[in-house]
Amino acid sequence: MREYKLVVLGSGGVGKSALTVQFVQGIFVEKYDPTIEDSYRKEQFTAMRDLYMKNGQGFALVYSITAQSTFNDLQDLREQILRVKDTDDVPMILVGNKCDLEDERVVGKEQGQNLARQWNNCAFLESSAKSKINVNEIFYDLVRQINRKTPVPGKARKKSSCQLL
Repeated sequence: MREYKLVVLGSGGVGKSALTVQFVQGIFVEKYDPTIEDSYRKEQFTAMRDLYMKNGQGFALVYSITAQSTFNDLQDLREQILRVKDTDDVPMILVGNKCDLEDERVVGKEQGQNLARQWNNCAFLESSAKSKINVNEIFYDLVRQINRKTPVPGKARKKSSCQLL
């Protein structure tokens, strides 16, 4: 079975863990418990983040539709990924999370769509880990992108042939 290394990145509190837990376990954890990467200063995790980026095959860049600053942070994050990977051709999806909180929206859907277009037509989805909206699609889309970029070895289409004796 093929292994995929997917990396979920974004500012603290955007729902990275909630999306991942919802995808893997099918549950939503209501209480926010900052992961270690969210708890320490950015400088302390630069080397670890670079390692994630170097080894990752596909990247979900997540922001909260309820916090403009989380959207603004993504440009630098994307540039760091491209620098570490040393290519512009990286499987990536831009994710506007917490779309169930429409009344608290400060980042418009069009802003996300426009940024994705600027990023060489990067994939874009709005999601909600809480309401199970587009959670699976985020990860499935990344896997499809990876498969298009690097097909599974030995899975090349077999040529059909018919021999009559």
